[in-house]
Amino acid sequence: MNKINYYHSLIFFNFCILLSAFEFLRNNNLLILCLFLILSLGISHGALDHIKGKKILKILNYKSTSTFYILYICIGASIILLWLLFSSILLLIFLLVASYHFGKEDSEFINDKSNSDLIYFFKGSLIITAPLLFHKTKTLDIFINLNFDISQSLFISNEFLYIFIVISFFANVIISLNKQLDIKSLLLMDFLSILLLNYFLNPILAFTIYFCFLHSIRHSFKLSNELNKKNFIKGFKEFLIKAIPLTILTAVLFLISLFFLNKYYFLDNAISKVIFIGLASLTFPHILLEYFLEKNETQRN
Repeated sequence: MNKINYYHSLIFFNFCILLSAFEFLRNNNLLILCLFLILSLGISHGALDHIKGKKILKILNYKSTSTFYILYICIGASIILLWLLFSSILLLIFLLVASYHFGKEDSEFINDKSNSDLIYFFKGSLIITAPLLFHKTKTLDIFINLNFDISQSLFISNEFLYIFIVISFFANVIISLNKQLDIKSLLLMDFLSILLLNYFLNPILAFTIYFCFLHSIRHSFKLSNELNKKNFIKGFKEFLIKAIPLTILTAVLFLISLFFLNKYYFLDNAISKVIFIGLASLTFPHILLEYFLEKNETQRN
C-alpha cells in the first residue's frame, strides 16, 4: 500500500509542476471546473461514511441504520445553520479542524499511533497558510465573501505565516522519523506540491487540485484497501460502485444550493459559498465518524 501512495505522490508532484507551467491556469480561478471536480472526485472519498456508520452502530448494538442517517444529516444541517448565524466563529473552527483533518488523513497510511494530534494539525495547516502567504489578497477576499474578515489580524503577517510553514515542514519530518526512504520522500513531495500549487495558482484552484487529486484520492485508496486487502484493484472497483450513489446525491444537493444562492449572489461568490459551506457541512460529521470509529477500534484492540 505504501508503494501505491508513493507513486501517487510522485505522479501528483510532477502533475503540479506541469500545471504551474500554464499561464492560463495561473491567471484564472476556473470556479466552475473547481466545483465539478469537488462534486465528483472531492466528495466521493466520504461517500462510504454510511458503511462506517453501520460499523459504529454494530459496535453500539444499534440495529436501526436510520439512526445513523438522521444523526449524520442533522450534524451537517446544524453546521449550515450555525454558519448562517455565526459565520466567523464557525469558519475559524472549520479551518482549525480542516488543518488537523488534512494532516491526519494524508498521513494515515503510515499507521503510526505515536504522533500527537498537534503534529497532524501543523502538517495540515500548510493548506491554510500557503495561500495566505502567496496570494494574501485573493485569499482574504474569499474569506470576506464567507463573512470572515481577518485582514487586520496579526496571524496573517508574512512572518507568522513563514513560521507556520516551517513548523509544518518539521511536522512532516517528525512523522517520517524512523520510516523508510519512500515515506520520507512521499511526505517531502506532498509538502512541495502544496507549495507549488499555492505559489503559481489562485487559491481556490490550488485547493481544489490538492483536495481532489491528493487528499481525496489517497483516502479513496485507503478505503479500497479496507474493502479488499488482498486485491487492491478489486477493492477500488468496489469502492467506486459503493461511492457513486451518495456522491451523486450530495452533488445534486450542492447544485440545488447553488441554484438558490445564485439568486442573491454573483455566480463566482455563490460557487465559493457552496464549496466551502458545503465542505464544512460534510467535514464535521465525517471527522466525528472517523474519530468515534478509530476510538472504538482502538479500545477493542
